[in-house]
Amino acid sequence: MSLALAKRLADAAVASCRTIGKEAVVAVVDRAGNLVALQRGDDIGPHNTLAAQRKAFTALSTKTSTAALAERAVTDPTSRNLLTIPELLLLGGGMPLLIDGDVIGGIGVAGSGGAANDQRCATQAIAQVLAPVSGRR
Repeated sequence: MSLALAKRLADAAVASCRTIGKEAVVAVVDRAGNLVALQRGDDIGPHNTLAAQRKAFTALSTKTSTAALAERAVTDPTSRNLLTIPELLLLGGGMPLLIDGDVIGGIGVAGSGGAANDQRCATQAIAQVLAPVSGRR
């Protein structure tokens, strides 16, 4: 995960949120879970910065969207223990970042007015930035 790629993803997620009239915090982590880029929109609560980073880390480490994990924790009794792992945040808005099937990092969006908005902004950023990159390695 280069700094340039992380910044493009963060920019795209912030722009996506703004198209629906929302601001957000966006965190991008590399494949080791290290924070590479963080962008915070105006007037976002300070707790959302940590939430975005934890969503990115959760998506990276589980290789699953945080929305899917949240659903699984509610519907699958064997997955409820995911809620007890302090490093994981099971709220929509976190997505693993893949290029040609390889997880290269994670993106987390928080503060845009709910998990559905956060998820939308993350997903659109990935489609805009990573879709053109996939297949060119």
